[in-house]
Amino acid sequence: MPVIETMEHGSPYDRGGADSYYGRSAEPHWWPEGTYNGEQVTKEDMTELQVNAYYKGYHDNETAGNFKDWG
Repeated sequence: MPVIETMEHGSPYDRGGADSYYGRSAEPHWWPEGTYNGEQVTKEDMTELQVNAYYKGYHDNETAGNFKDWG
């Protein structure tokens, strides 16, 4: 499936990677105006490409083993 892999802050790919990094569950969303700016877009209002990008970011971060050290 095609995926949009932009690392722009707040993008679906960026948010997927951040959720994985901080140990949060995978819940597709993004922020068109940048993280925590404007209105958050959730899965029900995302395109298939955006949802795929979110999951790709989540998976890429998991595969890299890049997680927050809470210790």
